[in-house]
Amino acid sequence: MPQYLALTYTADVDWWAPEQASELAEYRQFAVDNADSIRASAVLHPTSTATVVRVEGARGGNVVTTDGPYAETKEALTGYYLLEAADLEEAVAISSELPAAWGGAVEVRPVIASK
Repeated sequence: MPQYLALTYTADVDWWAPEQASELAEYRQFAVDNADSIRASAVLHPTSTATVVRVEGARGGNVVTTDGPYAETKEALTGYYLLEAADLEEAVAISSELPAAWGGAVEVRPVIASK
């Protein structure tokens, strides 16, 4: 069955903070309701913990790192779900139940199967 990556874009918050408990509970309920389709999922730490890596020139060039997010945005990549669905339409239907879709966005992309 095809797989789709559902990338969640929401406010850049600490999901383990007490004020996020009710929203985090909604994500947990989504996971329970869609357990048959979810193959993997994870919540990301806030973008303030990110490190951007670039290589100057080509492969083997000088490695340059920058602390913090790649770009300042209203919504940040905050997590993902690897879904197994019959087709894109089903993956979109599942993704529309994610709390991120209600106040942020969910990007759904097909996964290229490895050979």
